[in-house]
This record gives sequence, structure tokens and C-alpha cells, in this order.
Amino acid sequence: MTDAPLSGVERVRADAAARGLEIEVIERPAARSLEEAAELLGISPGDIVKSLVVKRSDGSYLFALVPGGRKISWPKLRALVGVNKLQLPDASLALAATGYERGTITPLGSTTAWPVYADETIAGRRVSMGAGEHGRSLFVDADALIAAYGATVADLSDPE
Repeated sequence: MTDAPLSGVERVRADAAARGLEIEVIERPAARSLEEAAELLGISPGDIVKSLVVKRSDGSYLFALVPGGRKISWPKLRALVGVNKLQLPDASLALAATGYERGTITPLGSTTAWPVYADETIAGRRVSMGAGEHGRSLFVDADALIAAYGATVADLSDPE
């Protein structure tokens, strides 16, 4: 008899515990937009951090953590990473790279520990992000998350 693989939220919780990171995972109804998710959670859209999987030309990936209401600034991120080409992979590649479906992606419990780049605007805040499964969100202190991953913090976004 083999052990069943961990669910997405179980992977998130296990990784957080291993990193000494305190998180709170809550269930919530499905949301059709970031704004709707924020309303359901009782927070502003800027308090939801999107974990974006970004593909490098060499086939490796990175996580870009960008708050709601902002988008990746490709010129800033390319300069920061030191490459001339980055792209958002399609949903199947993002799933293969992280083990998570779009809308649930988080660095926590990712099947591969890709480098994390955090937009400077999330520092000093308690934020919500994907929790590895649809219908769940996690809350975490952004500074603790940044420290747990040794994330690079920089200006990497622009207003949407």
C-alpha cells in the first residue's frame, strides 16, 4: 500500500511548517476575478498577491509575487534577473513547473523550489495568496514569506 500524495493545501502547510512560516488557510467561495476574491475575503485587491510563474529562455522558472492592481513590468524584471527574454508559460507548463493549477499557485509547496522575486510594494504587509487548491486562500506576513524564501525584493511591477 502506498501513501496517497499530499493535496495542494497539505503541501502548502508542510512547506510552511518546514520553513517556520506561520500561515492561515481559509476556505472561500470560488471567485471569478481578483476583485471578487478580495471582496469575499474582506480585503483590498492590493492585499492579494498573485504568484506568477515566469519561464526563462533556458527552460527554468521563477516566481514573481505581484499585488493585485499591479502587473509585471517585463523590462524591470528582465533587468533584475539579467536576461533578455522571459514569458508567462501556458497553464499546462505552469502546472508542470509547480504542481499547481492557475489560480492556486504559490511558492509554498511547489514541486520545484524556483527562485522568488517579490514586488517591493508587498513588504511590510499581511497578504493573501493562492493556497494550492481552488476555493482556498492563505494569509501570511509578507516579510516572513520573503525571509523564508530569501526572495529578491525589488520594483518589478507597474499599475494595471
